[in-house]
Amino acid sequence: MPGAPPPSIAVLHAPAAWQAVDFISDLHLQASEPATFARWSAWLGNTTADAVFILGDLFEVWVGDDVAAQPGFEADCVAVLRAAARKRPVYVMHGNRDFLLGAGFATESGVTLLDDPCVLVFCNVRWLLSHGDALCLDDGDYQRFRAQVRSEAWQHDFLSGPLEQRQAIARGLRDASDARRHSGVVYGDVDAAAARAWLGNAGAATLIHGHTHRPADHDLGQGLRRVVLSDWDCAASPARAQVLRLSTQGLQRMPVAGD
Repeated sequence: MPGAPPPSIAVLHAPAAWQAVDFISDLHLQASEPATFARWSAWLGNTTADAVFILGDLFEVWVGDDVAAQPGFEADCVAVLRAAARKRPVYVMHGNRDFLLGAGFATESGVTLLDDPCVLVFCNVRWLLSHGDALCLDDGDYQRFRAQVRSEAWQHDFLSGPLEQRQAIARGLRDASDARRHSGVVYGDVDAAAARAWLGNAGAATLIHGHTHRPADHDLGQGLRRVVLSDWDCAASPARAQVLRLSTQGLQRMPVAGD
């Protein structure tokens, strides 16, 4: 069923020298939101963390790696990532908006693409990382859509179309999603039983994820928990821009200051 524990989970072992790593997600970067781009760009270039993990939906939409081959917003974002990756490792996980990020994007930006889910071993502790959308099992319509667009056949057909056509399709999907959100539909949250199953499969006690835009710490019982990342929106009042830092001292939520 959707959200069932995968048979195996990739494991990333942090080097012993790492003292702190930063997690962010759900920035939904787009040309129409320059304030969020500016704050993300400044923070990414100056964080003191040893590595950065972006757990999905860095972009509002990604219609194929060729979109960054021409001057424009996507190319600017790739340049920011490339500069940051020269200073420290940057890891990027697919989200429900940018699931088409591919090998070309990783090569051009210098980032490492992460499997969803994956385990980070930091200071001899296993931390389970995910975007989180695969665990929102109550939203059957979305889970069916997710299965469709994550298939190799669908992605091959979509990416074979002209860039302008793909951008038009993406705009239509985004408009439909916005209309649904503004209609008052209450989106489902992460399924607690599925989260516990994933944690058990991963041999981890804590799941860190985004997607829901509901930053909180949840006690799942039996010593298990899930920690939800904040989305970013610097055009909101008050602005939202938060980093979750994992250090030798544990987890800490940190606001990202503006200019």
